[in-house]
Amino acid sequence: MVAKPDIVTLDQIGAFDTLIDARSPSEYALDHLPGAVNWPVLDDEERRLVGTLYKHAGAFEARRIGGAWVARNIARHIQSVMQDKPAHWRPLVYCWRGGQRSGAFVLWLRQIGWAAAQLQGGYKQYRRWVVEQLQALPPRFDWRVIGGPTGSGKTRLLQALAARGAQVLDLEALARHRGSILGAWPDGQPQPSQKAFDTALVETLRRFDPARAVWVEAESRKIGAVQLPEALTMALQHAPRVQVHAPFAARLALVLQDYAWLGRDPAALAQRLLALRGLQSNETLARWQAWARAGHLADLFAELMTHHYDPLYRRSLARGGQPPWRTIELDTLDAAALACAAERLLDEAGPRR
Repeated sequence: MVAKPDIVTLDQIGAFDTLIDARSPSEYALDHLPGAVNWPVLDDEERRLVGTLYKHAGAFEARRIGGAWVARNIARHIQSVMQDKPAHWRPLVYCWRGGQRSGAFVLWLRQIGWAAAQLQGGYKQYRRWVVEQLQALPPRFDWRVIGGPTGSGKTRLLQALAARGAQVLDLEALARHRGSILGAWPDGQPQPSQKAFDTALVETLRRFDPARAVWVEAESRKIGAVQLPEALTMALQHAPRVQVHAPFAARLALVLQDYAWLGRDPAALAQRLLALRGLQSNETLARWQAWARAGHLADLFAELMTHHYDPLYRRSLARGGQPPWRTIELDTLDAAALACAAERLLDEAGPRR
């Protein structure tokens, strides 16, 4: 007789060798537990058909057809990705709610002899835990916010801080977006789903030491299509703030480096600028689109900064209700200048550990 599958909780995940997501590929792509591999017991089309059968033909017919597909898919995984697993291998399997999909997978693995277990509550329980952590974690940390107008080197200053051992939360890297109308990641890299962003954020926050400062760039509530949790937004609004100030020419040079990839597709760049319709005059937009199509990026970004981004930044500062900004003046934004600025900030923040 095969033993009943072990049911384990989230705090026991570390005791297992492999975390298996038995859900369909589209469910896995939307979000999954960190480090999980996707070995689905039903693919997307099979899952859709089983759902249709359940609705129109009843539970028995759906399970009769779906059970055969589940058995076939599990057998395929065993014959391929599990061929090198030793007898002492310990896999932990989850599905949406810790139900039939992961249960069937675990029973097969245990029948072979592996000490497989099933995650209690599945992904749904994990997601509930993530939402709880998004509210509980941000208030624990000593935040230091870095601001400044577009092109002032905020992200590079964060990188310089990280290189010197500081704790850094790079929200734009997690969101895969710079937070502006032209902020999409190069080469069509999509943003994560909101759930995947939340998962990555929690995993990052859990690695921080509450006894040390955490540096982060000032962001709005949304970065592209993803939204920051309310607890993080509130924590950052009340944190000490540093504003980077640099000459316009240095800022423009940095922007042209960071956004040079947009010049590879002039037509697409011109199309992106339509997002400013209603915020800029038709005449201005037409001029900017003409510059985009002609590859005149220096002219385009100089006016974008003076007519759009800088006014937006000044308005955000004028709203008030936040701690005052302390300004760091930089003559240049090269690596050496940013390294010196990072050293200065860390020295002022106190002893490092």
